[in-house]
Amino acid sequence: MAFAAVGHADELSDIQAQAKQLREQNQAMTKRLADLEKRQKALETKPAVSVANPVDAMAADLPYKAAVKAKPPESDDLCWHGICAYGNFDMGVNYQTHGTANDTVLGGLSANTIVNKSSNGSHFGALANQMSTSFVGLRGKQEIADNLYAVFNLQTLFNAQNGGNANGLGSVPRDNGLTGNIGAQDAFGDSSKAGVMFNNVAYFGLSSPTYGTFTMGRQSALSSDLIVNYDPLSGASAWSLITFAGANGGGGATENRIYDNSFEYRVNVGPVRFAVETQLRGGPNSATGNAFEGNVGFDYMGLSMDFLGGKIFGGTTAAPISGTALAGLNTGSALSPGNGFLGLTVSDNTVFQVGAKYTIGPWKFFGGYENIHFNNPDNPLSVGAFVQGGFSAGTVNNAAFNSTRVLQTAWFGTRYAITPALDITGAWYHLWQNNFVNTAGNPAGPGSSLSNPVAGACAFAVASQSSGCAGTEDVVSLVLDWRFARHVDMYAGVAYSQVTGGVANGFVQANTTNAGTQKAFPSNKANNVDPGIGLRYQF
Repeated sequence: MAFAAVGHADELSDIQAQAKQLREQNQAMTKRLADLEKRQKALETKPAVSVANPVDAMAADLPYKAAVKAKPPESDDLCWHGICAYGNFDMGVNYQTHGTANDTVLGGLSANTIVNKSSNGSHFGALANQMSTSFVGLRGKQEIADNLYAVFNLQTLFNAQNGGNANGLGSVPRDNGLTGNIGAQDAFGDSSKAGVMFNNVAYFGLSSPTYGTFTMGRQSALSSDLIVNYDPLSGASAWSLITFAGANGGGGATENRIYDNSFEYRVNVGPVRFAVETQLRGGPNSATGNAFEGNVGFDYMGLSMDFLGGKIFGGTTAAPISGTALAGLNTGSALSPGNGFLGLTVSDNTVFQVGAKYTIGPWKFFGGYENIHFNNPDNPLSVGAFVQGGFSAGTVNNAAFNSTRVLQTAWFGTRYAITPALDITGAWYHLWQNNFVNTAGNPAGPGSSLSNPVAGACAFAVASQSSGCAGTEDVVSLVLDWRFARHVDMYAGVAYSQVTGGVANGFVQANTTNAGTQKAFPSNKANNVDPGIGLRYQF
């Protein structure tokens, strides 16, 4: 029994020792397992280490790429609760072979770089708004119901040279009485901008992704929108004929490029878009007449096209008043000049436009055509008519189109992206008109007929002696635009512009020598070349 007791004790001691050893081993294994799981989890959350040789690897293959690459750019829009401030500054220098003195109140392009009536001697100097018009604006879009938004837009154009508000109409009275004074006129220009606070747009309305957008107030004409969308040099007043000559966007009348008292509705149905717009008359003897325009367009596989038709009643074109007429207004008239007297030509216009553009790779092609018919107005205006911006009609011509004037314009352009930041654009613009009216001093000559009474007169004399004779205007342009930094770009461009025939009527260059004296035999053409460079900042 003693031997049995001793053997039992030895076995129990061995078991206890083995159990202790196993528990210690189990604890060690448990700790090791926990360490392994922790390490595994850490490795799974780290990027895999590349085994590629860094010397041979592309940058995207290196393991540190994700850690050192720049974060995506953040939006720097100046917006608060759906209301955004935005704008553009454009300033540079320009040379003209046959230029004009800058006008301090014109506000848009302060010198007329496309050849114009007052173009004469060479000129070099500072010039704002060559590539685009400087502006500041405030726009908003706020949801007021499920999928229904209130929208508004306020925008003012200005001259970056002096901070002046764009006031094309204000530049016209400054040249009153100087129409016969060779070389005395500066860069006046009829315009839809008349110095008001929001001279470009001031509208508001409702917008729905499903049912379209309805807006009202002061807003661009649909014909102006088509020009903007399909001009290869859109906004470049220094080098684009259809931007510089606002009549193309205004259906024949520059002042109608922006509509007052207007209502517009736009809607998209799949790839097709529709738009209608009307301007309502401002009252009796108001230069704001009725206007109606409609547009249909589509986008398909890189191709965009739009077609537009419109009718403008009482469209007005402003020009300086002759010295004789001005003297009569100043001495024998009880009319209030308001902000100044204008010489108005009034017409009812019918317009048709088509524009197209096609994008393929780095290439973009533009083209368009416009046809405008001018006729005498059904509702003539009289002296003293109210014009936007507080101006008054000092003289009125309601009979400038006893025969229909047909003005046609075609354009074509190509833009090529040399790099993602550098574009080159070439464009050609061609404008032409028919023989449309017989004038005093140009009696009908051989070839005249009842259907075309002026044809013989224009063939018999120098066509530039009458604005009613057929004529042309051509502009060929080349522009480089380098977007070297966010919001900032540098540009350089040049255009050759020329007018001939009746389109050259009243041009100083066609009728005077370089010394400023009257030519014994007037020319039938005038031209200008206008290289320029500039810098833009957009926000």
